[in-house]
Amino acid sequence: MLSIDTLRPTIEQNVKAALQEDIGDGDITARLIPESEQATARVISREHATISGTAWVDEVFRQVDAGMDISWNVKDGDQVTPNQALFTVTGSARSILTAERAALNFLQTLSGTATVSQQYADKVATTKVKLLDTRKTIPGLRLAQKYAVTCGSCYNHRIGLYDAFLIKENHIMACGGIKAAIETAQKTAPGKPVEIEVETLEQLHEALAADADIIMLDNFTLEQMREAVAITNGKAKLEASGNITDETLVPIAETGVDYISIGALTKHCRAVDLSLRLI
Repeated sequence: MLSIDTLRPTIEQNVKAALQEDIGDGDITARLIPESEQATARVISREHATISGTAWVDEVFRQVDAGMDISWNVKDGDQVTPNQALFTVTGSARSILTAERAALNFLQTLSGTATVSQQYADKVATTKVKLLDTRKTIPGLRLAQKYAVTCGSCYNHRIGLYDAFLIKENHIMACGGIKAAIETAQKTAPGKPVEIEVETLEQLHEALAADADIIMLDNFTLEQMREAVAITNGKAKLEASGNITDETLVPIAETGVDYISIGALTKHCRAVDLSLRLI
């Protein structure tokens, strides 16, 4: 699981890029404010949300002006209500307003991802299934969004193309079949999880015979999924994928599959409505 400690270098890089993009060679509007002017600002949520991204906010203010003081009323994973105060920041008025947009962009985007994830997780809370994200993330914010998914009670699939195999239809064809693809993966990177996509129960049998770790059931019907669970009988983990909707999510979870992967956790997130005001 991703942690803030392991993400620290990524957070610093994310924030550095965001500030360079926004500030460029200087915030000319902030220069209208006297350099000595001090202020306190409060940030509130205008809607129900699950919070994620507090470390990115802290890093924005740190990089803009290390002398600013931030006091949080919430932590990542907390669920908030409209008009709830999230944090206050005290320091140079110039610095607060220069940092405002980058800080809120991170918080509203990552909280949006966490909020969507929590909504999905709540739907299947009575089942044993784990909901997984995908690689359908905002470019440059892969680790940030995957961290936000965990704040919303869901789980991470592979981080990228390097930490686990996911052998799909085109890979299978290019490798010469399911058995050949799995055997090659096991020899190429021993110890790395090997997942393979199957489209039929016949292919499921092939994948099991080749000792796949995880088998993705691509666009299986509910009946086929239940049969796949019975056939597999714990010999591999099963992941449902494709055409996951609000209507199909719970029935799929109830088939007994181990995982359901949902691109919408990161792809369809809507930024949470936040507001910063000087007080």
